[in-house]
Amino acid sequence: MIKGLIAPILTPFDNDLKVDQKMYDDLAHQLMNNGCSGLAPFGTTGEALSVGNKERMLAIEGLVKSGIDPQKLIPGTGLCNLPDTIEITKHAIELGCLGAMTLPPFYFKGMSDDGLFDYFEKLIDGVNDSRLKIYLYHIPQVSGVGLSIDLVKNLKESYPEFIIGIKDSSGVWENTEALLKIKDLVVYPGAELPVIEAIKLGALGCISATANLNSKDISKVIDLCHSGNWEEAEELQKKVKSVRLLFQDYAPIPAQKSLLALQTKNSLWNNLRPPFKPISQNKTAELATKLRDSYGFEF
Repeated sequence: MIKGLIAPILTPFDNDLKVDQKMYDDLAHQLMNNGCSGLAPFGTTGEALSVGNKERMLAIEGLVKSGIDPQKLIPGTGLCNLPDTIEITKHAIELGCLGAMTLPPFYFKGMSDDGLFDYFEKLIDGVNDSRLKIYLYHIPQVSGVGLSIDLVKNLKESYPEFIIGIKDSSGVWENTEALLKIKDLVVYPGAELPVIEAIKLGALGCISATANLNSKDISKVIDLCHSGNWEEAEELQKKVKSVRLLFQDYAPIPAQKSLLALQTKNSLWNNLRPPFKPISQNKTAELATKLRDSYGFEF
């Protein structure tokens, strides 16, 4: 289990829209050096569903070869079909990754909890490895298919050694709170906004998209909580929340990539796979100015 801030790392593409391994490795090491306790490659922020299985596997292998500890990695492996999900989940586990962050099958809507339970059961059987650790991924506003509290509880009780935790990106505090009551389930809120309240109820930290740009402050809030400095954490959290809410006024993935391009002076960070489009230079300049003038960011 990873205690602290986990970054759903952005995925860089070259001008042919192929994954740029060197840029990927460099960002991974930068994030780990700037307060992150772990990385979640190929989540929503990493444009996961725009990246092929082979590409994902090669990129994660590249991270490990570059010196990233695989026990600090929870790659996204959730797809709509079992064979491909089993393949990339197996690969992550065989590579030594801490676990796999797995969406429910999300193409068919309105499926029963029993059907979704069967999917995860078949996934566990298909991987067939005692080292398997699954972190469920709940983001119904994007996937269109959620994981009910009852389903998560049933999965945890039925497969306690394999269903380890969940990333709750619903943005609904009552849902996160209910998940935190499930015995022995590791719960990571999918943003830093409720992280203090979540830690008070037993959470280890959070998985936050804005860790790509704001890892030092977010990780410090979490560290302050775990050391019992609640007042100091609350004070810093005011700034952290403001930054997060500012990003939400823009297109978060293109906006963060454009800011990394500005910060690193590497225009390749502006590359996104369709259907994403870069934000305009004016929007980038506007956001960068706000972050620099109000929050001390350097660009």
